[in-house]
Amino acid sequence: MLFKVNRSEHYDIAIAGAGFAGAITALVLKECGFNICLIEKGKHPRFAIGESSTPIADMILRSLSSKYNLPWLYDFSRYGSWQQAHPEIVCGIKRGFSYYKHYPGKAFSTDDNHINELLVAASVSDELSDTNWLRSDIDAFLVTKVREAGIGYFDGTEITSAIRENSKWEIAANYNNNNQTIHASFFIDATGSGILADKLFSVKSSAENFLTNSFAIFSHFDNLPRWTDILRQKNIATNDYPYDADNSALHHVLDEGWIWQLRFNNNRTSWGFVLNANNLSLQKMQTKEIWNMMREKYSDIDFILKDAMLSAQPGNIIRSGRLQRKLEKCFGDGWVAMPHTIGFVDPLFSTGIAYSLAGIERIAEILSGNRNFQQPLYDELQEYENIVTEELKLIDLLVAGCYKTMEHFQLFNAWSMLYFTFTIMYEQKRLKNLPVKYFLEADKAEVQQMAHSAYKDLLKLTQQETISQADISAFTDSVREKIKPYNIAGLMEPSFKNMYHHTVAVL
Repeated sequence: MLFKVNRSEHYDIAIAGAGFAGAITALVLKECGFNICLIEKGKHPRFAIGESSTPIADMILRSLSSKYNLPWLYDFSRYGSWQQAHPEIVCGIKRGFSYYKHYPGKAFSTDDNHINELLVAASVSDELSDTNWLRSDIDAFLVTKVREAGIGYFDGTEITSAIRENSKWEIAANYNNNNQTIHASFFIDATGSGILADKLFSVKSSAENFLTNSFAIFSHFDNLPRWTDILRQKNIATNDYPYDADNSALHHVLDEGWIWQLRFNNNRTSWGFVLNANNLSLQKMQTKEIWNMMREKYSDIDFILKDAMLSAQPGNIIRSGRLQRKLEKCFGDGWVAMPHTIGFVDPLFSTGIAYSLAGIERIAEILSGNRNFQQPLYDELQEYENIVTEELKLIDLLVAGCYKTMEHFQLFNAWSMLYFTFTIMYEQKRLKNLPVKYFLEADKAEVQQMAHSAYKDLLKLTQQETISQADISAFTDSVREKIKPYNIAGLMEPSFKNMYHHTVAVL
């Protein structure tokens, strides 16, 4: 759009970054009575990952919709209502979390007990299911709602500097090589990386203190074969599955890491290798070398990718640096960062969308209660920083444990039950309209005790030269006992054979 700034206009809050988090934050704060502008460096529609929603994300969307008079937002909380209201906005059915263990040099195989499979339902039907978001579509739609709401929207606009004087920001920006100035009382960084915070506030981002160490190689592809069709070709039974695994967050677990496979309803699939960067030999390899090596080592992955065609957007294979990062400071004089800007661990467990939406809830509560942006605001922002730090630590611990178990799928299976237990605890609290302060109940002593004691046991086990079946069974029994007081979904019940039909809270 043509960049026009009314120099006499002063915004209460300027938000940088028009992904879904920035756009929804702008819409919510507009409903709180603030005069808002949203600044976007790029132009929509644009490619983005962070595509897998969850029941927690759906709950928060519904809550935001109701509380802040955004009734149309409710439609995006379930696949059925999304398709009824906006079939033109591409998404995918996400019935749950599906995991398949592949071993180097071997075709995928399993048994009647689903020894190399794990399916965890997150909904009872396609209509009520979560969704995979095609971010280029949903983000662009949200920006149209921003414009409709009368929020100042400046795209193709790069913020170059910001000066704060007399409790006001003077934000310098560049649009089409023209310098512009935007005035605001408060600033929110929703860019989803640490780059702008470093540029404007000299706040550095670091991977220090993370247990997880991973990087990703990813893109979008058209017309990938369905995994369940491949299973049927192998005469692997799927009749006792809780759902079609292709309509889920599908994970292929490798020795070196894992693959996400998220299918959309327009025959496009988001595909990414997420690999353990502690494997230094992988780090030194070129992207194409890694891609080809994974295909050579895992025959079924090769079969899926052999006729793969890159989608028009992004049109190339992208390689990330280390995924883990955290800002050394989450707020300052006149500014705050949203959770995904503050830090990130890894896409395993699909925490991204839900975590961003939880951050919108918090920031809206804090700012609407501190409209003059005076000192009490900063006491609450300090608490916000403390909370986000603890939440990231818990997510990091849960993900790091998974990377330590990927060569031993039974260990991976057992360890991942901690995440599903904490998720159910959090969901139950929200369903009962009880106050929730920390994502995944990260402030609860029992959650911390379960996670840290199990991780200690896991470290001891995985440092052994050999891991016996007896060792694996003992660890599994230990986790089962730890989660027992909170396990209302039958997790780790042997008779379920790794097929969980009913982990879903009734929404």
